[in-house]
Amino acid sequence: MAILNGNGGQSPPAATHPVWKRWVRFRGKDGNIYGGEPVNTEIDGDASPHKSQPNPADLGVYITVGQAIEKKKDVLVRTIAGNSALDYDAPFTGETQIIDQLLSPVSQNEAGTVRCVGLNYKEHAAEMKLALPSRPTVFLKANTCIASASEPILLPSNVDYDEADYEVELAVIIGKQCKNISVAEAADYILGYSVANDVTARKHQDQTSQWSYAKGMDGFCPLGPCIVSAQLVPDARVLNLKTSLNGKIMQDGSADDMIFSIPEIVSYLSQGHTLMPGTVIITGTPCGIGISQNPPQFLQPGDQLRVSISHGLGTQICQIARY
Repeated sequence: MAILNGNGGQSPPAATHPVWKRWVRFRGKDGNIYGGEPVNTEIDGDASPHKSQPNPADLGVYITVGQAIEKKKDVLVRTIAGNSALDYDAPFTGETQIIDQLLSPVSQNEAGTVRCVGLNYKEHAAEMKLALPSRPTVFLKANTCIASASEPILLPSNVDYDEADYEVELAVIIGKQCKNISVAEAADYILGYSVANDVTARKHQDQTSQWSYAKGMDGFCPLGPCIVSAQLVPDARVLNLKTSLNGKIMQDGSADDMIFSIPEIVSYLSQGHTLMPGTVIITGTPCGIGISQNPPQFLQPGDQLRVSISHGLGTQICQIARY
């Protein structure tokens, strides 16, 4: 039986996707927190290496939100009612705001515990001289790891100068509660994709069989700058992931090198586990991490680190510091 609304008509069907295609969460000039979609479609537009890009100087803007904020360019955003990407029914407000401070696209409280998959790229397994796993290697990061894509990565005093490492990773954002879903069903529960950096303290990682401590320190999972709707990325295998350190390309890999696909990972993590809306899943890193360099190259105070993913997911620009 159809459900009637107060005007005697049928209630509209539940939204299957939010109204936005690229989501940013930020603090506005007035100090309030907003969420919405950049007005300029060239900001975080398609960054596919196979697509010709307009010249940023000709546009008067920079191609990604992260780059625009670094250059202190105004990023104008069409705001959406509320400030959560997880509200599928929230409409555009008809108003705009300028980003004053970029925030993680999913808040720490929304994300809960971050699910992580290690050793998920064939070339990365080869550089580490490790056999390919027969099933996903899963570990957890605390939600206090989540940080903005444009704030410094602060290395605590218990992390030595010769151990902090970078790992660019594709983040999957779950949009709807799910449990025990099949691989074929997984796409229906993915809200979108973002950029993550699985910062790691290697000495601590080597001291135990459990990785959560070494990878779980405050701020060790910068996320964003935005979420790109799964509608725009129907097949994540097309994505390209890059890391540059002080201007030198360290990682340059493709998601089609993954051992376990995104649908396989989401399905696997849902078996016996409820994945709540806002759950962040990071899915492994390509080859080229600091510890694999000859000699190893670790993050140092003052370093400029950029991690990015193509097709509009954008660029994280984080300076390294200590506290």
